[in-house]
Amino acid sequence: MKKFLFAFLLLIQALNLAAQSRAEKAIDLYPDGVPNSKTAPATYQEKHAKGDWITMVTKPQITPYLPEEGKANGAAVLVFPGGAYAGLANDHEGAQVAQKFAETGVTAFLVKYRLPSDEIMADKRIGPLQDAQRALQFVRQNAAKYHIDPNKVGIIGFSAGGHLVTTTATHFNKAFIANPDQVNLRPDFLIAIYPVVSLGEYRHAGSRDNLLGKNPAQEQIDYFSNEKQVTKDTPPTFLVHAQDDDVVPVQNSLLFYDALLKNGVKAEMHIYQAGGHGFGLHNAKEPEDWFEDLKAWMKLNGWVK
Repeated sequence: MKKFLFAFLLLIQALNLAAQSRAEKAIDLYPDGVPNSKTAPATYQEKHAKGDWITMVTKPQITPYLPEEGKANGAAVLVFPGGAYAGLANDHEGAQVAQKFAETGVTAFLVKYRLPSDEIMADKRIGPLQDAQRALQFVRQNAAKYHIDPNKVGIIGFSAGGHLVTTTATHFNKAFIANPDQVNLRPDFLIAIYPVVSLGEYRHAGSRDNLLGKNPAQEQIDYFSNEKQVTKDTPPTFLVHAQDDDVVPVQNSLLFYDALLKNGVKAEMHIYQAGGHGFGLHNAKEPEDWFEDLKAWMKLNGWVK
């Protein structure tokens, strides 16, 4: 009897796991060759460190996280981890976030993007942006396969990933990848969590140096300071930051929100009194749950029911 009960419990557990949202196999973003690339040196090999810290990416990929069968609501979010453009915090700012979206019925796609490097890129300034645009292009091209409404595709980024998503959301009028079918490269909504936005006075020095080099021209600083690139066509935006962030100053979110306000773009911003930097889904120093606020915002704007 005990053996039967144990086997029955194992079966129930297996059925529950099968019904849960799940990660699919990673898909190469560029099966026919990576644009803007040079042959990587033998020493430049992708590495995974403790906590799934990824460096030296040469093969950008996208991993779908599918909601439980029958639960998908048609919305999609692309997830971009941070890491100062030096690495990818692929767990707490990546996989955990994608899984959380999938659990709510939003189809999520975790993007493993290239990190700026003169060793593997002809122009390292645009490498990450190319991967972000290609990820958006891929999701919209495969919307029917994943049961997605192509007009409900958003992006979320953390820290330097926040810089990448704000760049994607403000530089969409120029395709940095081949786009013969003229796929829409503008995200429908933008979520930026303690983002690097400005590369000027309130910059995160490491992110700027890794993206633009040690002594960038002022023109490049301005071009990639995304608060200066906001227009009325910038997607509706949800911002989260902590006042006591001593890595990426809170002014990055404040400047971006101010630019959105001046251009009449719908936006919501949550500034925590405490939380520091890099808290991912859970700010242990505050009782408020930003992800619950985000779900309410997405519902308010009609991206989810």
